Amino acid sequence: QVQLVESGGGSVQAGGSLRISCEVSGSILSINAMGWYRQAPGKQRELVALMNSGGSTGYVEYVKGRFTISRNNAKRTVDLQMNSLKTKNTTVYYCCVIVGNYGTAYWGRGTLVTVFS
Repeated sequence: QVQLVESGGGSVQAGGSLRISCEVSGSILSINAMGWYRQAPGKQRELVALMNSGGSTGYVEYVKGRFTISRNNAKRTVDLQMNSLKTKNTTVYYCCVIVGNYGTAYWGRGTLVTVFS
């Protein structure tokens, strides 16, 4: 059974930084991509940052230059370093891994990030 456990969420003042982490456990033959999504109340989940197995990254436009995704393949962890945080970055962030030939997605339970002014 694949499990994703996020950590590192919390509260930070606008302009500050926060790092959230995700550890993947369970039987996985190959991880195609690891990433972070966000979901605000009443809205659809949307991609924030993604890194594929080759190390290529992609970011949603409004976090470029402020957020950095990194992964450790040996430890099967993926982190999101968030700098220059804004109040609109407040929401729940979800870790996601895409595995196998069929691109099956697994999700964590989410970690809340609150940015206050």
